[in-house]
Amino acid sequence: MIPLSAAASAAQSAALHERLFTIDTHSDTPTASFLREGWDFAARHDATTDRSQCDLPRMREGGIDALVFAVYVGQLARTAEGLRCAHEQALRCFERTHAVLAANATACGLALTADDGLRLKAEGKRAIYLSIENAYSLGRDPGNVAKFHALGVRMLGLTHMLNNDVADASTDPRGAEWGGLSPLGREIVAEANRLGMVLDASHASDATLRDLLAVSRAPVVLSHSGPRAVADHPRNVGDELLRALAANGGVLHINALPISLVNAPGNGRTAGIAEVLIQFKDHVLSPETLAAENQAYAVVCVAHPNPPVTFDDFIRHIEHAVAVMGIDHVGIGCDFDGGGGDFEGLRDVTDCPNITHALVARGWGEADLAKLWGGNTLRVMRAVAGKRA
Repeated sequence: MIPLSAAASAAQSAALHERLFTIDTHSDTPTASFLREGWDFAARHDATTDRSQCDLPRMREGGIDALVFAVYVGQLARTAEGLRCAHEQALRCFERTHAVLAANATACGLALTADDGLRLKAEGKRAIYLSIENAYSLGRDPGNVAKFHALGVRMLGLTHMLNNDVADASTDPRGAEWGGLSPLGREIVAEANRLGMVLDASHASDATLRDLLAVSRAPVVLSHSGPRAVADHPRNVGDELLRALAANGGVLHINALPISLVNAPGNGRTAGIAEVLIQFKDHVLSPETLAAENQAYAVVCVAHPNPPVTFDDFIRHIEHAVAVMGIDHVGIGCDFDGGGGDFEGLRDVTDCPNITHALVARGWGEADLAKLWGGNTLRVMRAVAGKRA
């Protein structure tokens, strides 16, 4: 039986978690789940059976007020046809996402501004923000930034695992192509600034992040990354750059991707996945291509399973980031439905209160938790909106 003092403490922590405005800035649910035939956002699913980590019942159970839903299109051919197919796939995914939100309008709503998120919480609804992961789906037309903005997109992730026409990625085995942002990338940054769209450098190379900090008129974020000093993974960022991000007013949102949480020398998972993407880099999006790519990906994941990680490993990333950047520049971006979590203590979105409980046990107060869980992210949203041309 739980001692009364422990039970009272747990109850207080749970009540605190419910009071906070909580937002996770990166979930791949639209791509991972909404495109599945018959998958219902309003139904409670089980991560152990269908692998999904987020739905409306589990958001409520986990006390998560808002999620940034990323529409991800895997990178294939950088030809006119390849870019056209990727762009159309992103549009289809956004169309499906809007249909899901409309079908569940009594329980959730599209959020376009910081205040929208707070309003929806006050109405007892979950707030859904929209983002793009991998500017590959923009094609080579900066005007497509406005096109996606009109569809409700308020965050733009520049790259995924490979270099694209916008910028260099952190995990492309071929090395740098542009030395940071490309000329097109600089145009896209300017257009995102003009429209008030938050720029996201998760997955981008260090040089890309440096360029972004230099040319963006507004603060930028890493929606799902971590400190390299804790785990030396190319997706993570060194302390010097984290300090520069903080000086720019930006926020690092801590990722729960197992391979990036701990040092795992000899684990070829990230490199293997990148090589699969290279293998299909000249293919055009099609059901057959996706099936073949998924099969190759599964082979890599079996050959190179995630390293064992603990919930404390995740908390260490938060604590280090706060020590380096300050409490005003750290948030949460678990990468649910995109490979994040799936370890004891953080299996899916229902486990998010564990983060609050663990930090309360370490002496965190409500003011700092409010910044981590949402205040810092809302501040950046407001700052970016305020820089619109």
